[in-house]
Amino acid sequence: MGTDRSSFAEAKQRKQRAALISVASNASLVTAKLGIGFLIGSVSVISEAIHSAVDLVAAAIALYSVRTSSLPADRGHPFGHGKIENVSGTIEALLIFAAAGWIVYEAVQKLIHPEPLDAPLLGVAVMLVSVVVNVTVSRLLFTVGRETDSVALLADAWHLRTDVYTSAGVMAGLGIIWLGHGALPGTDLHWIDPVCAIGVAALIVKAAYDLTRQAARDLLDASLPVQEEQWIRQSVEAERAVVNGYHALRTRKAGHFRFVEFHIQVDPLMSVADSHALTQKLSKAIQARIPNTSVTIHVEPCTLECSKKCLQGCLVPRPEGEQR
Repeated sequence: MGTDRSSFAEAKQRKQRAALISVASNASLVTAKLGIGFLIGSVSVISEAIHSAVDLVAAAIALYSVRTSSLPADRGHPFGHGKIENVSGTIEALLIFAAAGWIVYEAVQKLIHPEPLDAPLLGVAVMLVSVVVNVTVSRLLFTVGRETDSVALLADAWHLRTDVYTSAGVMAGLGIIWLGHGALPGTDLHWIDPVCAIGVAALIVKAAYDLTRQAARDLLDASLPVQEEQWIRQSVEAERAVVNGYHALRTRKAGHFRFVEFHIQVDPLMSVADSHALTQKLSKAIQARIPNTSVTIHVEPCTLECSKKCLQGCLVPRPEGEQR
């Protein structure tokens, strides 16, 4: 038990540390991009600043959610606080949609009323810094998010990974404008800037859609992945010497917590003590394979008169050729 608590506390600290790094890096990038964007009059750089601002809000929400979701169950929240991570992911997605709409509006205005850029090379430089920082931080978030099964950190990591691609696209567009000033003087290339901004918005919308789908899935109590349910079935079937059958398997996920329920059928003469020991053994086997899982098992007497609900999970050997 002490080891479990120590591992849980360590995972919580790692999640919080990663979220704090994300908040700090995004705050720095927002400041730098906004300053350079307004200085050179680039809507694509300003759009990237808005993108990073959304990432900053997302990182702050992720920090709050990883702190809160790890709180133990209490009287008001008997199933824990895990779904806070899913709620935060949904909020982040809505913020991204709003930011994308603003970017498209500003880019269209720039296409209708074009303005020349000043010192586009400064924009290239800040975008390069953004790419390097976000690649580094997103890798950290992906690693910690996957190891701790944190929906909030993974959502934040995908935000930053999207920012890497959009920053690279804006950097390429500004680079073309900068090179064009020297190689093709007099050629109007300023339309590239708002077009890059629209491309940023398109990628942002795609990221928001994927995030909404992922976060909402667990909010709607979808089942665990097929592989995890298969592990659960294998754990039960491994006890076929004392378990005659099982049915009514139900699973769901809330943040990094999982909930598993099912019924098992045993010999009607099995004692309460033995049936309790059996459920404990099954619970520990499932939790060993799938951490952070709450297992609820209902024990029923098996009369060997299988109903439709228990036929599929029947583990009683049948004479050769007899149909179940």
